[in-house]
Amino acid sequence: MEQATGGRSRTKRWLVRYPRAVPVAIFVLIAAITVLSVFAIERGEDARAAVQLRSRAAAVASALERRSNASSAYLRAGAALLATLDEVPAAGFRRFVSELQLDEDYRGSEGIGWAEVVLPDEIDAFDQMMSEVGSGTVRLYPRPSGGQPFSVPVTYLQPDTERNRQALGFDLFSEPIRRAALVEAERTARPTATGRIVLRQDLDTGQPGFLIVMPVFEPAPGGRRLKGYIFSPFNAREFLLSALELEDGGSYSVRLYDGDIGDNNLMASITGGAGEGDTVAEELSIADNVWTLQVTASYGGGLSGLSMVTMIFGMLVASLLMLLVRMLTQQAIEDEASLRWFEEQASIRNSLTRELNHRVKNTLANVLSIIALTRRRAGNLDEFADGLDGRIRALSATHDLLTKSDWGTTPIRSVVEAELLPYAQDGDHEIELLGPDIALAPNDALSLGLATHELATNAAKYGALSKSGGKVSVHWNLVSDALVRIEWRESGGPPVTNKRGRGFGTDLIERIVAHELKNPVDLVFDPAGVRCVLRIPVRRPSEFIMRAGRGPLRDAAVSANSTEH
Repeated sequence: MEQATGGRSRTKRWLVRYPRAVPVAIFVLIAAITVLSVFAIERGEDARAAVQLRSRAAAVASALERRSNASSAYLRAGAALLATLDEVPAAGFRRFVSELQLDEDYRGSEGIGWAEVVLPDEIDAFDQMMSEVGSGTVRLYPRPSGGQPFSVPVTYLQPDTERNRQALGFDLFSEPIRRAALVEAERTARPTATGRIVLRQDLDTGQPGFLIVMPVFEPAPGGRRLKGYIFSPFNAREFLLSALELEDGGSYSVRLYDGDIGDNNLMASITGGAGEGDTVAEELSIADNVWTLQVTASYGGGLSGLSMVTMIFGMLVASLLMLLVRMLTQQAIEDEASLRWFEEQASIRNSLTRELNHRVKNTLANVLSIIALTRRRAGNLDEFADGLDGRIRALSATHDLLTKSDWGTTPIRSVVEAELLPYAQDGDHEIELLGPDIALAPNDALSLGLATHELATNAAKYGALSKSGGKVSVHWNLVSDALVRIEWRESGGPPVTNKRGRGFGTDLIERIVAHELKNPVDLVFDPAGVRCVLRIPVRRPSEFIMRAGRGPLRDAAVSANSTEH
């Protein structure tokens, strides 16, 4: 019969558990299929985005090269014209630039300039010429050193704006990066771009820029002679923006570098989105200079629309199937839960009954012990009644604290304050409590309450609390993980004599309390004041919840009763 009942119980438990596993398995299966589908969709989206990113980088690089080639074409045309002139007058150069009718392909440039070659003995003549053409006090700068073969100062720069006038007279040959481009252009007779520089027009902002220079030669005996350079200055950021007008950067971030990628080579940067994703780099040629274009896709921070729809639909289907299976077995699960709840309630009631019985027995044992020892020490009925009343009240005060904490842990400060509260209200006495927050087990808190009551009663009769100006200090601290040291010290009271008889308080503290705490008690009647040191174990809740057996105070009560009889 028992085997049959056990078999049916096991079968019922499996019937309850198995339907719970089925919906979970279904949900996991569909969720896995959904995740794989989303992964495949995202892989496809990433591949498409990578192709788009590479295509966008190539398109922007091509736009930059077109801008550069258009500028180079104008400079080539200008160089061919200027080579035929013996002199390059200001009015003629201005008319030449205006007749070029620069269209939008030349956007991003500051204009077109002319820088003639000036030999060391021609510097003064150059300064005089600049004054005559109405350029104000423009002079060649910086003045060349003795080792420089010639200078290449900016002579004209059109359009004639306040911004462009800042560059007039500046010797392009005096600066290493510009000089390198001038030398290379002379060698190749081709438009050549400088490296990363700061234009004279942008000295206040420090924005990077560059020049494209084209040498102009004139016939000379035995060959040709360098006459000067026609050039165009570019602000790198404006140059990049003009190219992005041809090929929209969209939500991409674009960075342009002079040569290799690095902070020191950064020419311009345009940010197109909040976050950054994949990055591609594209090399391009700007007037015989190799630059690098870096294009970074913006990171959306989420799944694509198709992935989101797939994810939501898959999770919805999985949830509906799981809910359907759960509904089929819900009633059986509720019945099983109800049965377990009733079993737990019965177990809790039994445990509470045993605990209550244990606590009542311990309390009665403590009361019996107090009655027996008080009666033995009392000289008359009134003394017996007063002593018994005070000690029962001390036990009651500590019980109140334990009740408030549901017979859990009770702080040391609360136990000591409960016993010293009547004396703390008197302004003639000083009570000092000092120590960390440490909580005691119920029985240990009862023992501390009784000991504190006896010490306070003794202090009120004979010690620091018996006269004005007396002080009681109670200090405690952890001496190990499982032991707290509590020191009672009196001061400012009448001198304490060692020639005094043993009372119930002394016996209670040195015997009963010490036995309860399983640690010796040091009670010293020092002439300066009574001093008592208690060592109380700090127990984990598992060590005193649902206790069984007799308490030490009960054993002591039985022993005291036996002695009385």
